Amino acid sequence: MNSAILALEDGTVFEGRSFGASAERSGEVVFNTALTGYQEVFTDPSYTGQIVILTNPQIGNYGTSSQDDEAARPYIEGLVVREFSSMASNWRSDAEAGHFLDRAGIPVISDLDTRALVRHLRTRGVMRGVLSSTDSDGPRLVEKARAIPSMAGLDLASRVSTEEPYEWTHGVDACSPSEGVGRAREPRFHVVAYDYGIKRNILRRLVQTGCRVTVVPSLTSAEDVLALAPDGVFLSNGPGDPEPLTAQVANIRKLIGKKPIFGICLGHQLLGLALGGKTYKLKFGHRGANHPVRNDRTGRVEITSHNHGFAVDPDSLNLSQVELTHVNLNDQTLEGFRHREYPVFCVQYHPEAAPGPHDSHYLFDEFVTLMSGQ
Repeated sequence: MNSAILALEDGTVFEGRSFGASAERSGEVVFNTALTGYQEVFTDPSYTGQIVILTNPQIGNYGTSSQDDEAARPYIEGLVVREFSSMASNWRSDAEAGHFLDRAGIPVISDLDTRALVRHLRTRGVMRGVLSSTDSDGPRLVEKARAIPSMAGLDLASRVSTEEPYEWTHGVDACSPSEGVGRAREPRFHVVAYDYGIKRNILRRLVQTGCRVTVVPSLTSAEDVLALAPDGVFLSNGPGDPEPLTAQVANIRKLIGKKPIFGICLGHQLLGLALGGKTYKLKFGHRGANHPVRNDRTGRVEITSHNHGFAVDPDSLNLSQVELTHVNLNDQTLEGFRHREYPVFCVQYHPEAAPGPHDSHYLFDEFVTLMSGQ
């Protein structure tokens, strides 16, 4: 088995075994603590520009299934795991995880101490790195890592967004036989969804709750969106720093008060900027499927799925205009807010939960309620 190296910008070098593609990739090195759902992580556009460490000790054991893709291809730059399985044991699997990543040109490094690596990043913060199965010179890879652009200031949403509008019609019932969900409701509302790196399960959830969905590019003007006569506007998740997305923020600002708006993750951050707030970069981000979030409107605690490296500063928001609705119980960061006058709300976490628990599916029903005018 060939060897691979992960080199960080601070000079730390980890050696391991190579799986996936024989390649060299670079990016911000981050970690995700979810126990399952690695394929959904691979194919989440929000991971553009990032090398992902998965903390569950064994990855790849249930293979991959085309029904579980969150996008048309994997978006991670590289994968770091403790143990990578070359076998797939799952009746739904149609490809081994190693072959799945190999086809996409994504390298995997296995057999290293992921606990030590994650503790290092928690202490020092996420940092730039290079994962290579083609170059064994650690010091040279460290220098390459130091030359990578920082995630702060990067507009990656425009890079991953769809180039043309399209209709989405598939509900959760069409792709998740193991979930045992009922049939999608008859479509009552037309939703225009901005694609900043949208996950398919968000689109499935919108359809499941009775929406006809039109997905549009991230730079679609507010005027063009309104010309589609939507009942509501959805702002999607996506990668990178929200602050460079000035054109997207300007369009959202024009839509506030015109139509009900629901934002998730990057959509939450962009909505915060549109309302005059500020965002900041977290030390090591939130990526996992068991983050406790308190809904301050109900007092209920939800176990939620997360994938973000930036957050909205609650002190920068005008509280006479905005109600803070959700808070992260791990570190007290802002997880959701809504407008006091207009039908506009958002959350930082992922209520569609792919992977993750289903505690927050109710938010899609709340969006439908707003569109019905209740």
